[in-house]
Formats: sequence, C-alpha cells, structure tokens
Amino acid sequence: MKVFIVDDSKLVRERLITMLSELVEIEIVGQAQDVLEAEKSIQELCPNVVVLDIRLPKGNGIGVLKNIKKYKPAPIVIMLTNYPYPQYRKKCLTAGADFFFEKSTEFEKVTEVLKQMIQDSNIHKCVS
Repeated sequence: MKVFIVDDSKLVRERLITMLSELVEIEIVGQAQDVLEAEKSIQELCPNVVVLDIRLPKGNGIGVLKNIKKYKPAPIVIMLTNYPYPQYRKKCLTAGADFFFEKSTEFEKVTEVLKQMIQDSNIHKCVS
C-alpha cells in the first residue's frame, strides 16, 4: 500500500513515517509540507492513501482534499489535524475525506485504519 503524507510540521511527518514504517505492507512514497508540493506529488505518485493536515502553507488541506478526490481512482484520505472542530469535520467529510482524526488524541488511529485496510485488501491500483 502506497502512502503519501502531507503536513507542514516536519516532526509530525517524521513521526508518521517512523510509525508506518513498522508495517511491512506500507510504502511511504512521498511527503509534502505545502499545498502546491502535495497536489503535484500526489498526482505523479498515485498513492493509495493520503494522510492530510488541514492547515498548510499556500492554501489548506480541504482544498487539496477536494482536488485529489477528483482523481480516478481517488486515494483514501485520512485527515489528521489539530483542528477537530465540528465545522471542519463536516466540511472534510462532505468534501470526501474517508477518516477525520485529531492529532493530539487519535494519532495512533492512522496505523489502526491502515492495518485494517491491509487486512481487507481495500486498496486501489493506479490506472496510467
């Protein structure tokens, strides 16, 4: 399963990479710290899953979410944010987010979801 991480915090990206690297079925195909880098790389690398923050330089994660959910096939998107407010949750889920987790209390859920997806073989293959 190919995973791409988008977060403006290098520390968060590194923590996710370390955590996910323990799962042999997961390949971290890339990471980005801003909207422009994220959209360009996600389109090129075609990950199965994108872990995405809301607050990003040069735009926001909700805009990235809306754009990448137009791809065929669209990646599964896990929103991981410090902004767990109901209005953001609703906006993200309406825009196509598959999961919405708060960084401070639900960080480990990213791994749990990915393990379950691997077990269910719920991943898409890119069409070139």
